[in-house]
Amino acid sequence: MRLATDVPGFGQVTIRPVDPVADLDLIHSWVSQERARFWGMRGLGRDRVGEIYAYLDSLPTHHAYLLHRDGEPVGLFQTYQPEHDPVGECYPVRPGDFGIHLLIGPPPAGGTERGFSRTLLDAFLDFVLATPGRTRIVAEPDARNERAVARLVDAGFVPGPLIDLPDKRARLLFLDPATRTAAGQASR
Repeated sequence: MRLATDVPGFGQVTIRPVDPVADLDLIHSWVSQERARFWGMRGLGRDRVGEIYAYLDSLPTHHAYLLHRDGEPVGLFQTYQPEHDPVGECYPVRPGDFGIHLLIGPPPAGGTERGFSRTLLDAFLDFVLATPGRTRIVAEPDARNERAVARLVDAGFVPGPLIDLPDKRARLLFLDPATRTAAGQASR
């Protein structure tokens, strides 16, 4: 599935599935940076990152996507069905729950841009919620990643409990479409 949408004042945002071979150099360059430490892949070599994304690509319950702005890659997002993921063992999964992970790419040479991450998150949430039956979005960033937690809360996610996953202590956050609509209107 591929989606392209024009975002007024921002540009064209394209979302497409990750190609684990063609996109490997880009993904490895992003996940190996200090700024991506909470992604959990910083110390991994290129081949290991490739194995992980090839495995992810083989699963019907987990998917990875690259986001582009006007043709330039700017974000890496993953989705999953919580009942088929370790996170599903940490809370009572409801029908319609759908999990996400997000990694915003490094800022362009000109530096950061106000509202950039929120615009990408909104575009990705629109993409995720466009599929019928998804009634609640679940995120579980590393609990130490205060910026990610704050960004998700700003987008309308409601904080849940701290949970222990095999590779991190995480903060569960939940978003339903009505909460997102109210939060989006309040922040604009």
